[in-house]
Amino acid sequence: MMSAPPLDLLAIAPHPDDAELLCGGALARSAGLGRKVGILDLTRGETGTKGTPEQRAKEAAEAAEVLGVVVRENAGLPDAGLFNTDDSRERLVAILRRLQPRVVILPFLTSRHPDHRIAAELGRDACFLAGLANYGGENLRTLEARRPTKVIHSLAYREDPVKPTFVVGLTEEEFGRKLEAVSCYSSQFAGATKAGELFPTGQPLLELVESQARHCGSLVRRPFGEPFWTPETIEVDDLATLGVFSL
Repeated sequence: MMSAPPLDLLAIAPHPDDAELLCGGALARSAGLGRKVGILDLTRGETGTKGTPEQRAKEAAEAAEVLGVVVRENAGLPDAGLFNTDDSRERLVAILRRLQPRVVILPFLTSRHPDHRIAAELGRDACFLAGLANYGGENLRTLEARRPTKVIHSLAYREDPVKPTFVVGLTEEEFGRKLEAVSCYSSQFAGATKAGELFPTGQPLLELVESQARHCGSLVRRPFGEPFWTPETIEVDDLATLGVFSL
């Protein structure tokens, strides 16, 4: 995969496999619509119980190809040691300025895994700082200062009482690509019945993912869906084109 800035959409995730689980369907849909889509994994997942960083890197590359992303990079920050520091921010700002994404997807603001919680805060701070021309050292200032126009947070698998700002409806084919991408991570999910915020019910992991996606899709009258949240209100341009039947 070659870097192809500016990107239309960039998902920033703490570990390889998080982007697939949280927003893989939306990434596949956007890529299918001709958008330039990328993934930035913040860590290599080196402290994970299963697999090795080398295995996960290979799986991440395979999953990216399935989703149709044009670039996937790894920031090389420490797994289970992610912190919102000056060094971490500068590393992300450099990547953001180089890839120039218009929209950035981040994890939600809370999580039982510290890396997910920090990734949301670190990613949002870096998106803001990327627009400050005098931020950072001399090497960083050689890159054009530019910040994304939109930052959104994935609400997938959340039990927090937060209503999605919007849901991306998915077709059977788009959701199938999400499942195929998740399945690339055999080191993590072969025989799994849980992952991250996907708590076990006795079902195989992919059935859990499908159950959640069918519920979210039903909110917008689609077969499948992925939920997202923004702290700001979303603008509607034309009331006559509003989707989702009310009655």
